Amino acid sequence: MKYSVLVIVVLLIAAAFIAGCSQPASTQQTPAASQDVVRVGVIASLTGPASNVGTNMWQSAQVAAEKINAEGGVTLQDGKKAQITLIVGDDESTQAGGQKAATKLITDDKVDILVGGYSSAVTSAYEQTIAEYKVPYIVTGASSPIITHRTDIDTSYIFHHCPTTDTYGQYTTQFIDQVVRPAVNQKAGASSDRPFRLALLYQDTAFGKGIQTAVNDTITKNKLNIVLVSQQSFRMGESDFRTQLTAIKAEKPDALYLGAFPNEGAPAITQARRDIGLNTIFLSAENNDNAQFYKDVGQYGEGAIIESRFSPYTAPAGAVAADQDVFKQAYFARFGTYPDMMGASTYDGVFIAVKAIGNAGTTDKAAVRQALVDLKMPQVIEAMKDGTISFSSDYRESGFDLWMEQLSPDAQSGETRPAIVWPDNLKTTGFVLPSWYVAGSSS
Repeated sequence: MKYSVLVIVVLLIAAAFIAGCSQPASTQQTPAASQDVVRVGVIASLTGPASNVGTNMWQSAQVAAEKINAEGGVTLQDGKKAQITLIVGDDESTQAGGQKAATKLITDDKVDILVGGYSSAVTSAYEQTIAEYKVPYIVTGASSPIITHRTDIDTSYIFHHCPTTDTYGQYTTQFIDQVVRPAVNQKAGASSDRPFRLALLYQDTAFGKGIQTAVNDTITKNKLNIVLVSQQSFRMGESDFRTQLTAIKAEKPDALYLGAFPNEGAPAITQARRDIGLNTIFLSAENNDNAQFYKDVGQYGEGAIIESRFSPYTAPAGAVAADQDVFKQAYFARFGTYPDMMGASTYDGVFIAVKAIGNAGTTDKAAVRQALVDLKMPQVIEAMKDGTISFSSDYRESGFDLWMEQLSPDAQSGETRPAIVWPDNLKTTGFVLPSWYVAGSSS
C-alpha cells in the first residue's frame, strides 16, 4: 500500500512539473526581461586598498536610487514607469577583480547601464569587455584621461563624469604658482622671482603618473617659476612612506603634492610631519576630500590643501549648496557618516543614467548611448560648467567647476575641516601659511 501511495505522489509531482514547463514563454516573468525594472550596475571597490572610497560610491548610488524610485522611477517610451534596481560588482581594487565584476554584471546580471569605476588602472583593465558588449558606462571615479582617450579599443560607450588627472595637475599647479608661491616668498623674505621648490609623491599607476605628467607639462607649457626638486613614487596600497619622505626632505621643498588615495595620503602626511619633521604644505587630489581622510590625518592635516569639487564639510555658496546638503543629510541618516567626492560623482552618475534612459525611452543600449551623446541636463549636486551636465564631442568628458580648500583645526570634531581659499569668486577665506611652516632652501 505504501508503495502505491508513493507512486501516486511521484506521478502528481511529475505532472505538475510538466504542466509548468509547458506554459507559454510569454507568461514567464524574469527581472532581466521585465520593463518594470531598469538594471543599473555599479562597479565599486568594496574590498582592497580602495575600499574606503569604493564603499562610499556604492552607498551614494543607493541614496540616489532610493530618491529616484520614491519620485516614481524612470518613464519609458510606452509611458510605463520603471523602478531602478542597483546591482553592485566589487572590483576588489584589482585588475582581475574588475574584469570579473564587469563580466558578471554584463553577462549574468544583464544590466542595462553601468556606473562607477575608481582606480584608473583597474577600470582600464576591463574596458575591452565594455567595448565587446557595448554597454553604456558612466565612469564616475577613474580619473586618468586614458579611460576615454585610448585608441587601442573602442571607448565610444564610455562617458567620463569625473575631472581627469590632466585637470587635477594643471589646476593645482596654477594655484601653487598664483597663491602659494607668493605667500612662501613673502614669509621667507625672498624676492618675488625666487623659484618655488615643489616635490611630488605619487602612486605608481595611471592615476598617479597622470598627475605627475600634468604637473610637469603645466610648468613647462606655462613657463612657471617652479622647480621640481624630487619626484618619488610608491605602489598602490602602500602604507609606509618614510623612505620617500626622507629623500624629499633632503631636497628642502616649499611644498609636497601627493598623487594618492585617501588611505595613502593621510599616513603620508602624518609620517611626514610626525616622524620625518617635514613641516611643509601638502597638496592632495580631490579624491582625498573624504570623511575618513579627515579622521585619519587628524591634527597633522592642518594647513593642507585639497583640490575639490564636493566636500563632506563645506560647499560654495550658490545653486547646488542646498541640493548637496539634502544629499549629505540623506546619506548620513542611512550610513552614519558623510559622503565624499567620488560618492557625489556616483550619485550624479545614477541620475545621469536614468535621464539618458528616460530620454531614449528604452533600455536599448545603442539608443541609451546616443542619449548620452546628446545629453544636456541640469547639474544635480556638483557644480558644472554653465550649470549643465553634458559630454564633450571628442572624449565624452563632462566639465566641472573646481576649487581649492585649506584645512584648519576644528575644536568640536577634534579633526581638521576645510574652507575654500581659491578661486576668488568662490573662496570663503584666504590661504595662510601655518606658524610651524618651514620654507625650502637651495642652500
